[in-house]
Amino acid sequence: MGEPSGGLPEGAVAVRPVTGRHGMKAFIDVPWRIYADDPMWVPPLRLERRFHFSRFNPFFRHGEWQAWVAYRDGQPAGRISAQIDRLHRQRYGGDTGHFGLLEGIEDVEVFAALLRVAETWLTARDTRRVSGPFNLSINQECGVLVDGYETPPMVMMPHSRPWYGRLLEAQGYRGQKDLLAYWVETDRELTRLMRAVIERFAGQIRLRTLRRGRFAEEMGILRDIFNDAWSENWGFVPFTEAEFAELGSSLRLLVPDEFIRIAEVDGMPAAFMAGLPNLNEIFAKLDGRLFPLGWAHMIRSLRSGSVRTGRIPLMGVRKQFQNSPLGMALAITMIDAPRQAALSRGIRAVELSWILEDNLPMRGILDHLGCREYKRYRIYGKTLP
Repeated sequence: MGEPSGGLPEGAVAVRPVTGRHGMKAFIDVPWRIYADDPMWVPPLRLERRFHFSRFNPFFRHGEWQAWVAYRDGQPAGRISAQIDRLHRQRYGGDTGHFGLLEGIEDVEVFAALLRVAETWLTARDTRRVSGPFNLSINQECGVLVDGYETPPMVMMPHSRPWYGRLLEAQGYRGQKDLLAYWVETDRELTRLMRAVIERFAGQIRLRTLRRGRFAEEMGILRDIFNDAWSENWGFVPFTEAEFAELGSSLRLLVPDEFIRIAEVDGMPAAFMAGLPNLNEIFAKLDGRLFPLGWAHMIRSLRSGSVRTGRIPLMGVRKQFQNSPLGMALAITMIDAPRQAALSRGIRAVELSWILEDNLPMRGILDHLGCREYKRYRIYGKTLP
C-alpha cells in the first residue's frame, strides 16, 4: 500500500489522483489502514467496491467524479472523491458539487490537503456550493458519523472516526443536515393508539408481499412511490430506472419476498417498505474477501437464520397521503409489517435509517412505536470563494 514520497520533504503530505488499476486498489484499501484499530468498523467487499467505482455504476450516466489518495512519508493517510451530479444540478442549481468517500488519519494537514484538491477540481467545474460526504450520491451511503461510534454500522451505512467532523470544521465546513438512525426490537408490540389508527383504515388498506414473478414491474412500482414520497425532502435526487434496477438485483438475490411489502389504497399502490438482513454481520468475518469461501459463507448464514439484525433502508408513502390520518396509518403499517417476518427469520432488532432530523412527523411515529435514536450522521457544506 505504500507510495514513493517523490522527493518531498520528510513528513510532507502528497495527494495523488487515482488513475489505473493500481491507483484504484490503493484507493479501495485506504480504510483498512484508517480503521485498523477500530473494532466497530466492518470491511466492505473489495469486489463490490470495484464495481461501485467502475463505469458499470449507473450513477456515472448522470455524474462525473475524480478520486485522490493522500500519502504521508510514503504511506496512505487518507482519501477523498469529488463529483458533479447533473440530476442534482437540474434541481438545485448549476453551481452545486459534492465530495465523498472521505477517510483519513487524525491529521489536520491531511484533511486540508484532501479537501483543497477536491475543492480545486469542483471549482474548475463551476461549483460554488459544495456538500458531502456522498458516496457517491444521496441515494447511496452519505454523512459523517457524529454519534453512535460504540456500535458497528448496518449494511449500506457508513462508519467514521470521531475526528472527521472536527477536521472538516477546521477547513470551514459547517453542518447542513443531520440524518438519524433508529433502533427497535422486533418483539415490541404496537401501542393501543397505533393499533387503533391501523384498524380505522383497515377497510381501505390492503397489504401484500412482493410478486417475484413480476419483479421488473414491482421494482417500477417501488421506484415510483419512492420518488414521489421523497420528492420534497431535503437534498432529494430521484432514483433513475437504471439505479433502481441495480438495487433491485441485490434485493432479488438476498431479500426474502416477505421483507418487501406494498400497501394499496383502494387498489392503488400507496406505500412500500423494503427490509434487509444485516449483511454486515457476515461481512465482518470476511475481511473484504468474497472468494473463494466468503460467498458460500454468506449464503449459508442467510439460509440458516444466523443473522440477528436487519435494516429498513427504503420506505415511502405517496405525497397525496402524507400529513393525513390515512398517511399515518400507512406509515405505521409499513414500519410494523416486517416484524413477524423478521422474528420468524431470527432477526431480533432492526435499524430504520436514515430519517431526516427535521422530519418530525416520522420521528413522532417512531417514538410512539418504541424506536430510539442511536446513531447520527451529518452532511457538511461550504461556499467556495
